[in-house]
Amino acid sequence: MHHEQTKGTRALNINAFVLLFCIIVIAAVLTHFLPAGEYERYEENGRTLVVPDSFQYTESSPVGFLDIFNNIHVGMINGAGIIFFVLIVGGAFGILKSTGALDAFIITITKKLGNRELLLIPVLMFFFAVAGALMGLAEETIVYIAIIAPLTVSLKLDAIVGYAIVSLGAGIGFMAAVLNPFNIGVAQSIAELPTFSGIGLRIVLFFVLYLAAVLYVYQYAKKVKANPNLRFLGHFTNEDQTKIKTDVLLTLRHKIILTLFLLNFVVLIFGVIKYGWYITEIAGLFLLFGILFGVVGKLSASQIADGFIDGAKELIGGALIIGFAQAILVVIQDGKLIDTILHSASTLLSQLSPFFTVIGMFFLQLFLNFLVPSGSGQAALTMPIMAPLADLVGITRQTAVLAYQLGDGISNSLFPTSGVLLAGLAVAGIPFTKWIKWVLPFIFIQIIISIIFLIIAQAIQYGPF
Repeated sequence: MHHEQTKGTRALNINAFVLLFCIIVIAAVLTHFLPAGEYERYEENGRTLVVPDSFQYTESSPVGFLDIFNNIHVGMINGAGIIFFVLIVGGAFGILKSTGALDAFIITITKKLGNRELLLIPVLMFFFAVAGALMGLAEETIVYIAIIAPLTVSLKLDAIVGYAIVSLGAGIGFMAAVLNPFNIGVAQSIAELPTFSGIGLRIVLFFVLYLAAVLYVYQYAKKVKANPNLRFLGHFTNEDQTKIKTDVLLTLRHKIILTLFLLNFVVLIFGVIKYGWYITEIAGLFLLFGILFGVVGKLSASQIADGFIDGAKELIGGALIIGFAQAILVVIQDGKLIDTILHSASTLLSQLSPFFTVIGMFFLQLFLNFLVPSGSGQAALTMPIMAPLADLVGITRQTAVLAYQLGDGISNSLFPTSGVLLAGLAVAGIPFTKWIKWVLPFIFIQIIISIIFLIIAQAIQYGPF
């Protein structure tokens, strides 16, 4: 069942590449018809800024047939810094996974809280939310759903509770993106913002989303507990709990690895704040700590390398999408359309108040995620246009990044184009339609929270710029 489902999701994921390729072709065709134009640009403190009223139409430079294919390679090269960043960080997490420390930690917590099931929800969700906020936990959730969904069934709750603890937990962490290298790291680097700047507001956002998610799941769990007829078991039976009582122990070695994992983020924050580290240094740091995880976890050199490759393998789709997204930009830059698009968008949006523009950006990102399910791919596609657009219409770049991460984050638990969502539901045995019906009210809560935070961000001119 699981394998068929993943095959299906893989087909859905390939759609993103097909769609982006179609957009590249359409963009190339448009360079033959749309007027080319340019803004004047200037450098200031390492940022490239657009001179607002300097737009002029120029001679068109249409993109040829072969260039469509050549530009994918050019896009890959342009996106190389971010593509390899994603693969190296993914590889480091792969080594961490190989040590078994995370699994041991989860199983231990689960065993400790086994009979206090309503305490299980906030504690486990907090763990997954932190993992989402720090390491963009996504594909890995599938493994944990397989552990936690049967557990919640055996505790007289149901499969939906187990699935939601893992996927909503990781999802709201990913959405708050406190230090998530895969969405906020990539988007800020493209928008030329200092890496992980604006962390204060994201921490507040994290706790607001976390509370909302815990209350939502908790209410449902209480209802199911009170009325067993409401339980939805997926394809688990109450006997499944025997699978959980695995003899996995959280050893001292595991504890040291988990401590190192947290230390990695302490060093990361210090380096970013004190030395202005950027994605190269952050990738280097993750690689160093990845090797340390392996050494402490008593993995051989070959096992460390294999763990690295496995971790990178999981992210190869997301990494390549970045190159495709960059190729679209190459086409519209070569055809001198990017400024024409900016000019039209800003003319249109300057009629609106910036508050409406920010909310419009958020909904645009939300729906774009249907086409491009990868967070880093979506950042690569939209931020090169959103950042200068934000400058032109009086929104800070940081607020534009916030609109992106919120729109991207919400849609991960909603759209069937997300392979992780379908694979996770398959593991828990929950039909997609049933999940949507269950999660929809929470999606609306997330949208309201997002709009409130975007209005706050615009009001305080969320920065540094």
